[in-house]
Amino acid sequence: MLIPAKVRGYEKLLSMCWLKSLRRFLSVATLVFITPVMLRGQATPTVPDWSLPGSATHEQVPPPADFHRASRVLSTSIGIFDGQADVGGALVPGSASYDPATKQYTVTSAGYNIWYQRDELRFLWKKMSGDVFLAADASFPNPKGYDDRKVVLIIRQSLDDGSKEAMLGEHGSGMIHLAQRSEQGTQMTDMQFRFGGTLDGVMAKRIGLQKHGDEIAIFVSLKGEPLHQFGPPITLHFEAPFYVGIGFCSHLPITTDTAVFSNVVLKNAAGKAE
Repeated sequence: MLIPAKVRGYEKLLSMCWLKSLRRFLSVATLVFITPVMLRGQATPTVPDWSLPGSATHEQVPPPADFHRASRVLSTSIGIFDGQADVGGALVPGSASYDPATKQYTVTSAGYNIWYQRDELRFLWKKMSGDVFLAADASFPNPKGYDDRKVVLIIRQSLDDGSKEAMLGEHGSGMIHLAQRSEQGTQMTDMQFRFGGTLDGVMAKRIGLQKHGDEIAIFVSLKGEPLHQFGPPITLHFEAPFYVGIGFCSHLPITTDTAVFSNVVLKNAAGKAE
């Protein structure tokens, strides 16, 4: 029996459509069902002993002097920032999002610490020069995170894990410190501020970091009062341009946690705390 050419053409078209539909179905099925199973089957990343958090049975120590991981950098703008990076290439990648309606930044990160001679954190950055003032309200949505997790307002010379830097860090325990790494790859030093009495357990309402020339100072509002300078400044010179921004580290090498930054203000000027 001869099948008209027109009918054979329809059959060919239907066959092609069916194959395309099948391929699309298989692609979706792979993403939804097969890939998660494959990922669950992957080996847990090897965690160096030095990177484990401090506890009653373990003391965290500095990384080996020659230990580094490359940072993962995404140069796509997010809110007021030019890009974001997993500084120090934490074993579990971080993420960040910005909600234009609430003007909130949600930052998720693992990372062993922001300390010693190298850091691991999710960092939202903007390249700048001159004087700078950065301020934000910061919070930890998960009340059960590790006490030493920290949100940071930070100035870094580069995106390398051991970069020269100055930072305001606010820990999950409420402690605030002004810390610095005076040169690439050197150990961090800091001034720490802990609160007791009626301020025991209080998390600062708002935090700020200012660069005025080579002087770096931190600003704090503990209970909603106007931002005011907290302690003396440090002196640290940065070559222009440098990186300014917000960041977060869970203080756990392969476990992510989340911080939220609200009402973020970033100005190319000093002396304008708000």
